[in-house]
Amino acid sequence: FIQMLRSAKKRDVLELLRRTPEEMRPFLVEAAVAAQSVASLAALSDFLDFSKEPKSLLEKFLYAAAFSPRPSGELLHLVLDKLDGKQLVPEVWETGIVAVGSLVGKLCQQKLCGLQQVVQSGVETILRGLRGAKEEPEVIIYLLALGNAMLPETIPTLLDHAEDGPTAVTTAATSALQRFPAPHISSKVKRVMRRIFHQKRKSYDKTCRLAAAEVLLDNHPSPMDVINILLATSEMETEMATFLLLKVQNSLRDHHHHLARKIMKDIMGDPRINNYHFFSKVGISSSFSGPLTATQDLLSTFGLDLLFLEGGFLRKSVSDFSLLSHSQRLRAAQVTFEAQGMESMMGENLSEGEEEPELMAGMSATFFDVQLRPIVFFQGYTDLMAKVLLSSGEPTSVVKGNLLLMDHHQVIPLQSGLQVTVKLQGGLGLDISADMDLSIWEQELKTGINARGSLTMDFQAELDSPFLQATLRSQTEVETCIHFDTMLRFSSTPVLMCLQLREEQVPYR
Repeated sequence: FIQMLRSAKKRDVLELLRRTPEEMRPFLVEAAVAAQSVASLAALSDFLDFSKEPKSLLEKFLYAAAFSPRPSGELLHLVLDKLDGKQLVPEVWETGIVAVGSLVGKLCQQKLCGLQQVVQSGVETILRGLRGAKEEPEVIIYLLALGNAMLPETIPTLLDHAEDGPTAVTTAATSALQRFPAPHISSKVKRVMRRIFHQKRKSYDKTCRLAAAEVLLDNHPSPMDVINILLATSEMETEMATFLLLKVQNSLRDHHHHLARKIMKDIMGDPRINNYHFFSKVGISSSFSGPLTATQDLLSTFGLDLLFLEGGFLRKSVSDFSLLSHSQRLRAAQVTFEAQGMESMMGENLSEGEEEPELMAGMSATFFDVQLRPIVFFQGYTDLMAKVLLSSGEPTSVVKGNLLLMDHHQVIPLQSGLQVTVKLQGGLGLDISADMDLSIWEQELKTGINARGSLTMDFQAELDSPFLQATLRSQTEVETCIHFDTMLRFSSTPVLMCLQLREEQVPYR
């Protein structure tokens, strides 16, 4: 369909968009974005009216742009034009800003950063918006967009927000910094992360401190950093200490980070540190990561982090599927659930100097290195009660649609003087939904992630000469469905917890 659109005129694409039944329209919009021809983008520009179209269709368009494997300057220009100066519903505006960040980042990866005026206007849109943002949720969206863009020149801005912002802002800025490759995590970045972890200037929420520790441990850590983090665990609450110690033990098992592993082994040779005093803290928090498949060129890993409060309530859970190849990391899928402010509801005491956070539960997700806009399940006690009473029981859709993941075209000259044309296209169908259900009466918390995906790859190699024609074609399809559920019952002590990871059969054709 994409190949057909690439050879179509603007008039035809526009006619197709206007005449297609409503339920087929999202698929057409995704295909027109993936085609990225001058005609298809011009047709989309005329067709999409951001003041009228249903928000689901506009979000489809923006996410299709954000996931585009090799976006053009024209696509970014179209997105910026549609967002400029319009009164948009919050969901569309938020999706638009994170999409701009993703497009800017991908254009810069293609070495088009300095060449195109439009890229600069994309960066300027994010930075100007961040400077003028008054509300916390607005600031967070701009910081997530900077995380998607991954531009080294924005690191000082992220550091300022990480160190001086309120908890949610610090978390967003630190998680944006976590996405940068190790060469960009400079000594200045590490100094700020140390100040956050050791609370040199003010007290920070435990999730912020742990994120800062992760930045230090994951990016060529110095022996002193590792020692100081381990020493700090003796002053921490059981759950936070347990989580950090498991992070350190994970690095010892991690064959991918050779540098960190060697440092850890040397430190663990010191009996003053590798002893019962530090490693005897046993909470229920956990941090695990391990390989799913490993070949010479590719390592795919699954990681699960669960951070609990002292009373046994789940504060944060992160499930992560990543691909590592030749020191490059791709976050295929990362889903984070967060619940805060539950301590006061359960009658727990806060740590000294810790502010009482607002009651909130939400989730955020990253797919193929694109951070999506966060979803808030409830914010504040009144909102919680309303959601509990009016809950439809339907899971919240995180992302649903079809994405063009690979789009490669190459002409290879052979020694014989002949030429081979190689085409590779890969499409992904995704349907991911998440659900969080909190029952005050039964004192239960349930979370669920349902991820369905199908990947199709189409490969064609063609040799065409006056006296010989040969074509090799292969098609691969794979479908998968994963359900990840957690259930907590906190009506009694100890808290009862059930984790379940179910995978349906995977047909591979």
